[in-house]
Amino acid sequence: MTYRFLSPALSELSSAVDYYELQKVGLGSDLLDQVDSTIARILQFPNAWGKLTDRYRHCNLRRFPYTIIYTVMNEEEILIISVFHLQRDPMTWKENL
Repeated sequence: MTYRFLSPALSELSSAVDYYELQKVGLGSDLLDQVDSTIARILQFPNAWGKLTDRYRHCNLRRFPYTIIYTVMNEEEILIISVFHLQRDPMTWKENL
């Protein structure tokens, strides 16, 4: 199974990495590692994580206050809709669609 990001999701991830790297050198890399491991969990069990709607699911990062919002496109691909900070307005992820 493969995955790809929507452009707004990549922008969210980039902004988050930049923010954490400014807080402490290496923290942005730690966030990327957490995103990678979360995506690996999603790819392993794509239907195991919480549903936001009938079509969209999310899986929380373990260390950072973010969730990966995604949809299963088909048996071969996951589309990442948002790298969503949990303190944002809960519906703003839909702006990425």
